[in-house]
Amino acid sequence: MGDEVAQQQFTREDRTRYREKVRRCLDVFARMLREARFEADAPMTGLEIELNLVDDVGDPALKNAEALEEIADPDFQTELGQFNLEINVPPKQLKERGFTDFEEGVRRSLNDADSKAAKVGAHLVMIGILPTLRTGHMTPESLTSNPRYQLLSDQILAARGEDIVIDISGPESLRTTTDSIVPEAACTSTQLHTQVSPEDFPAYWNAAQAISSIQLAIGANSPFLLGRELWRETRIALFEQATDTRAEELKAQGVRPRVWFGERWITSIFDLFEENVRYFPALLPVIEDEDPLETLESGHTPRLQELRLHNGTIYRWNRPVYDVVDGNPHLRVENRVLPAGPTVADTMANAAFYFGLTRTLAEHERPLWSQMSFSAAEENFHVAAREGIEAKVYWPGIGQVPATELVVRRLLPMARAGLEEWGAAPDERDRLLDIIEQRCIVGQNGASWFADRVRARVADNAGDRLDALRSTLNEYRDRMHTNEPVHTWD
Repeated sequence: MGDEVAQQQFTREDRTRYREKVRRCLDVFARMLREARFEADAPMTGLEIELNLVDDVGDPALKNAEALEEIADPDFQTELGQFNLEINVPPKQLKERGFTDFEEGVRRSLNDADSKAAKVGAHLVMIGILPTLRTGHMTPESLTSNPRYQLLSDQILAARGEDIVIDISGPESLRTTTDSIVPEAACTSTQLHTQVSPEDFPAYWNAAQAISSIQLAIGANSPFLLGRELWRETRIALFEQATDTRAEELKAQGVRPRVWFGERWITSIFDLFEENVRYFPALLPVIEDEDPLETLESGHTPRLQELRLHNGTIYRWNRPVYDVVDGNPHLRVENRVLPAGPTVADTMANAAFYFGLTRTLAEHERPLWSQMSFSAAEENFHVAAREGIEAKVYWPGIGQVPATELVVRRLLPMARAGLEEWGAAPDERDRLLDIIEQRCIVGQNGASWFADRVRARVADNAGDRLDALRSTLNEYRDRMHTNEPVHTWD
């Protein structure tokens, strides 16, 4: 959805032509897979981080356009809400001290951006959901002015045919309605990209699906929404509901949601793109002039823009990506499970754990997914989102086990082995995986720290929740800048 969309209205004919064009792109993609036309000899990894903007008090700052003008860095882009930004970090190979380059580059960019954004009264915060958001921020006026965001909101509401209901229960409950998708802007994530060959894609995607619950359990960082303490990773439930194009009747009929864990292990990347075309109508039926078959047969690489745009409006937690760089096509697994923050060090530790563990699982002679039902992986995912670092998950050969115990006893050694295969430097590997281990031993991640701190402040201040949220967020922001991992926060 990063592309500009100029067209603002669509006819029935547009939708018919778009469906035909998407299917033509899918046919060309299938041929490219058969002919092994993809670059994967020196696989890259990538990183995107979505950020929130707050004012001096800790309330949302609806100033992303002004902040971007001050930052003046093409790596920073707008996101859905005026209180959002995103940084796209240049891809790297992990064997070339990639983790160090990632961490130093992100810290340098964020520090520079934060000092420049301060000139317009805004400060950057990495957190899954900004806890000081209030109902007044959840209106169409908070959408970024780029017309593609309003268009997407209009199309989702039109497809649904009624207002969106947000209904989440945890330690507290929240039920509200909205007439736009601006609540989606409350969900700020870290996205991890792994370039893979067509042959390896199914194993890496399946592995990412299988461990997504573990990522959530140890990395949860979104305990509050609109002043209520809900799931440890409330972002999961909020995102699933805020972009749901299904009315209740369609849910009852089994129509698939656009924010989707999926329903089966795969044997080809084609499975995912084909499901997208088969199950989901177009939201943005924008047609380009390129004939993908002519482009392919002329010896060039087709952009398959309609297929890519359609794929960008289906929000799988692990998304398949087709991309073209310098005329060369490649494939990526985009892992969208993790929230932003709390620190860059925590973010890189989460990345190291993910990249290492998925490599080991993907290359294991007996795949984990041959021992585990897909429904068990999906149940683990939502249990971990609700319970965070205290979650118990199902694991083959063990049964129900605390996620932290599973990580320390079994998964960290596998992540370590995978990072060795990637060629990560031993000092990088040891430092980052030690952060994960200590987080599990201490039993504290971003969500648990924040919720505990707010409860303590409410008790001290006779129940003033908003003041406690603001004070805790400002303390969180100060600690974020130290880059000391969250398990060390007292």
